[in-house]
Amino acid sequence: MPHSPTPVAARARRRPAFHALRVATVEPLCQDAAALTFDIPDRLAEEFAFLPGQCLTLRREFDGRDERRAYSICSPAGTPPRIGVRAVPDGLFSSWLVHGVRPGDVLDVMGPVGAFTPDLTDAGHPGHHSHHVLVTAGSGITPMLSIAASVLGADDASRITLLYGNRRTGTVMFADELADLKDEYPARFQLAHVLSREPREAELLSGRLDTERLTALLDALVDVSGVDHWWLCGPHGMVRDARTILSGLGVPADRVHQELFHADDEPPAPPARPTADPDGAIRDVPASEVTVVLDGRATTFSVPHHRSVLDGAQQARPDLPFACKGGVCGTCRALVTHGQADMRRNYALEPAEVSAGYVLTCQTFAASDTLTVDFDS
Repeated sequence: MPHSPTPVAARARRRPAFHALRVATVEPLCQDAAALTFDIPDRLAEEFAFLPGQCLTLRREFDGRDERRAYSICSPAGTPPRIGVRAVPDGLFSSWLVHGVRPGDVLDVMGPVGAFTPDLTDAGHPGHHSHHVLVTAGSGITPMLSIAASVLGADDASRITLLYGNRRTGTVMFADELADLKDEYPARFQLAHVLSREPREAELLSGRLDTERLTALLDALVDVSGVDHWWLCGPHGMVRDARTILSGLGVPADRVHQELFHADDEPPAPPARPTADPDGAIRDVPASEVTVVLDGRATTFSVPHHRSVLDGAQQARPDLPFACKGGVCGTCRALVTHGQADMRRNYALEPAEVSAGYVLTCQTFAASDTLTVDFDS
């Protein structure tokens, strides 16, 4: 059987909470990026045990505002959690993490979440060794490093092909660690660095990871029919183009997994939802009664139709989990157990999760007079 992604049931764990963690190390990766490793006390070891490709959400108060950001874990499964951060120009959070945080500082960190992760449990079963192709650019390498190291270490035959785009050699995050992986697994780890603003000896490796170049790289380096799973992480356009290419090559959709660090497009505006009075007259209902279940406690409140479930629910339940509020990280995932919901954008949930009734509450609007969502499921 093909290597299968983490099942929906694996996501139904205890909801992670924020904890004060000490920063163990801060390692510069290049001029604008760093890796931070956290000390995990024994009492939190189970809660911070992570799957490769998952992320941690960090929280800090800026000018009286509760600011949160999700950062992917770059360390292999079974090791202390370590995140990779690239400073965004004028970035409120990233610049502070890269240039301001020091070892010994204590940060507010939520336990690991996310389903952008391979299932390593059957990797060593007799007769099955998987091939994973990872396509990424820039800081999208962060979860890919965790996935690559974890898969390669899970058994003695699974393979990784990594196509990694950057501008120049000096902007490559984790360059030394990728080289170390290549040295450790020379027959099972295929690595192609593609640079857009620095010429390479091979023309195929010079330029952007656009449709034309990615198509050529796959043709030259990969037996598409022999790939078990494809992992895409990077700019929205690159991920979109890669999915289009793979679809054209006949790759089944359930073998293609994606993660975005941000989405470039604006989600569609929530539509006005008319309902009928008992006499048949159509009117606009201004709000719905929404119930959220969190930590075993149900709270009901009114949410206007122009506000997302998450934004409306935070007025009554400020403890709700969230990070990006852009439909990208998956932290605010919940199960619809009653009523109808309209999810306007989704870059985090797998198709199986959506089919099972899960939504991203930051992108979801009530589409019925009453709605219940369960964050504990």
